[in-house]
Amino acid sequence: MVIAGKVVLKKGKEHSIQRFHPWIFSGAIQTKEGNLEDGSLTEVLDFKNNTLGFGHYQNGSIAVRMLSFEKKSPDVKLWQHKLTTAIQLRQSAGLPSKTTKAFRLIHGEGDGLPGLIIDYYDGAAVMQAHSVGMHLYRQEIANALKETMGDDLKVIYYKSQSTVPGKLRDAELDEYLHGMGVVPHVIPENGNKFYVDWEEGQKTGFFLDQRENRKLLGDYAVGKKVLNTFCYTGGFSVYALNAGAKLVHSVDASAKAVALTEKNIELNGFNAEIHKCFAVDTFDFLKGKDGEYDVIILDPPAFAKHRDARHQAVRGYQRLNAEAMRVIKPGGIIFTFSCSQVVDRQLFYDTIVSAAIQAGRSIKVLHHLTQPADHPVSIFHPEGEYLKGLVLYVE
Repeated sequence: MVIAGKVVLKKGKEHSIQRFHPWIFSGAIQTKEGNLEDGSLTEVLDFKNNTLGFGHYQNGSIAVRMLSFEKKSPDVKLWQHKLTTAIQLRQSAGLPSKTTKAFRLIHGEGDGLPGLIIDYYDGAAVMQAHSVGMHLYRQEIANALKETMGDDLKVIYYKSQSTVPGKLRDAELDEYLHGMGVVPHVIPENGNKFYVDWEEGQKTGFFLDQRENRKLLGDYAVGKKVLNTFCYTGGFSVYALNAGAKLVHSVDASAKAVALTEKNIELNGFNAEIHKCFAVDTFDFLKGKDGEYDVIILDPPAFAKHRDARHQAVRGYQRLNAEAMRVIKPGGIIFTFSCSQVVDRQLFYDTIVSAAIQAGRSIKVLHHLTQPADHPVSIFHPEGEYLKGLVLYVE
């Protein structure tokens, strides 16, 4: 791994790196030396020229993403070491298991590899780069992945056309780096079955971060009428049906998402008698549905991807939750979530409180929910916690 140059920090800006925070913002840099281009590996030094570590340089607000906090420059063995450590973490969390063979293998900063996501789907790994550095090293990472996982890995698909910085985006960017997969691919998750299409589906093909929350929903769905809004591929719907729900309705504004849900419902052996899909906006669907549902799931896409959109996002969450609180049956359960990173846990909680006041219902909090163990959060990087959720009892 070639070190292209050096970044020297301003006095006092070294403290966050000494506390192992993986980001260096552009305003913290005093000087740059060498031929630093987007994605190149750089040495990071404090104002006294002491080495603090090494990371990927990128021209932007986050100027360096740290790969190592050691004084010795990293070599190609870094990838295998990080992958091995990540696999051991998943094994300690019971992944994979007989009933679950899909999980997140690399979760960016949480696994010490900022800018890299790898999801594992029962023999197939889907890689996604969110930084130029990870994009440039994709083949080395794939090689380390093959060496680390051995026969457990048949396919590596690189899917970063929509995630790498704009100037690198190319329709031909997505490609197989190892093997050739057939999609849709069926995965087991807690005994439920789902189709995954990593070539055409959103993100890497499936939302793995709700696995444990879907499992919890099953405990509340038995014999109930359930409404799953923003259903995408119908994950919560399948869990509710397999748990013994009386009736499930799945709603998404995207006709394509509704079609995916219907395929997963059929895959698990259910029919139109106890499940129905609606390709309609959730806010419109909730109108006039007073008292129809015992359980409502609110799992919208990120309402805010940037800090300047946070206020509007909060208003959206408030409106959505207030409407669900108004229409749900007395004694009903609401599973509500936010995956907007810029809306932190306290702000989300306060927004739900505001929605409850607006709805005029008495609400009890039964559970605080988050992302599962295969989406770890480094204790030095709290920004890695993006999924917030609450289970509410509505009197």
